[in-house]
Amino acid sequence: MKKDNNYSRRQFLGTASCAAVGSTTFFSTLFNLQSMSAASMMNTAALGVDDDYRALVCIMLGGGNDSYNMVIPTNNEHYKDYAASRSNNAIAQNELLKINPLKYNNKELGFHPVAPELQSLFERGKLAVVSNVGTLVERVTKATYDNGARLPNGLFSHADQDKQWLTSIPQTSASTGWGGRLADMVHSANTNQNISMNISLSGKNVFQLGRETAEYSILPTGSIGIEGYDGSSALDQIRTVAIKSMMEKQYQDIFKQSYADVIKSSQSTHELFSAAVADAKISTPFSESGLSQRLKMVARTMKARSKLGARRQTFFMRFDGWDHHDELLNNHQSMLGVVSKAMSEFQVALEELKLEDSVTTFTVSDFARTLTSNGNGTDHAWGGNVLVMGGKVKGREIYGDYPNLALNNDIMLDGGVLIPQISTDEYFSELALWYGVGRGDLETLFPNINKFYSPSSNSQPLGFMNI
Repeated sequence: MKKDNNYSRRQFLGTASCAAVGSTTFFSTLFNLQSMSAASMMNTAALGVDDDYRALVCIMLGGGNDSYNMVIPTNNEHYKDYAASRSNNAIAQNELLKINPLKYNNKELGFHPVAPELQSLFERGKLAVVSNVGTLVERVTKATYDNGARLPNGLFSHADQDKQWLTSIPQTSASTGWGGRLADMVHSANTNQNISMNISLSGKNVFQLGRETAEYSILPTGSIGIEGYDGSSALDQIRTVAIKSMMEKQYQDIFKQSYADVIKSSQSTHELFSAAVADAKISTPFSESGLSQRLKMVARTMKARSKLGARRQTFFMRFDGWDHHDELLNNHQSMLGVVSKAMSEFQVALEELKLEDSVTTFTVSDFARTLTSNGNGTDHAWGGNVLVMGGKVKGREIYGDYPNLALNNDIMLDGGVLIPQISTDEYFSELALWYGVGRGDLETLFPNINKFYSPSSNSQPLGFMNI
């Protein structure tokens, strides 16, 4: 099992993109996606409204979460189908943590026994489940799957499906993520353009990469500057003089000049960010897991939002190791327990900061796993269950119809692979509308959205957000 450890300095330097050195806008002369949504946010800021802050926090469960062992049928009839399909990977019925949705009554469901915090969040109305979501170019049935339906590129492939969840453009290898395209639209609502509105706790990622914007990468302990710069030792002082000289020099070689500018911008951004979060302490206790510590830093960054000039932000982090072809029960249990605790701690911290209505946290994963066992684990599948958490989430509810888990049903392919009934476009459009994006901009964010939902309608894509 892969452990979710904090990044080391070497790992950080190896994964952080050039964008992480602090320049928010790279292609402003080439491309401008500022929408009416951003203009509206800027007008709100001009009126002096202090609480106009919204943030999206994306948790990527990298490798393919076995999400039908995260949310499980509890009543005898549906549990029997589940147990028959899952065989030696089934969780005992008497251990399941039953949940009580407000309206959904198609099936009785519960959480994995290792996730009491998720059960509590759900019952308190802070958490919702969106069921059987996946990458889709168009609606797919078993018949159209067999007869030439347009399918996501590289279906069942980690590299392709991971990327497609983050770009929501499954028919091609897109170069921008939907979080990046979102930032292209609204980043001008923030008063400080020196620090990207997209903050990554997991280095370089396509989700936050736009045409104008990219991520600013930090660690669970904060941002990283030049080691020893402005330090107190004699060696640090010598190093600082040398680095300042390099950064301030004007080079004839354009590549040398660009490199010097990047280093200077990086250090300047580090100093700005570090000063802003230095006093942003959180009283809420967090566990020592890597995921919890990343979410703690997210909370600290949000507390410093005024100093950072941020009215809109996105945060991204990966929790890898979910590719459980072997030892599924033990490994999935351990990792899901980490997620349950971390999400609960983060929600308590948001309540401490009085930001519970301003932040929405959501999970994504490459795909679900096969319902059938490969002997001691499961293999790559398709549609799965995701979690959405926040004060503006219409929680204590299941969105979409939790599927029948009996093998060979009408939305299941061979081996217990479920065809998604909800597209990533519908899932993410709901989040984007809450964030403040105009309906007219949805097709820019999600080119396939009209295949699943009409942006001109008065309805919501799925209805899980209070918009």
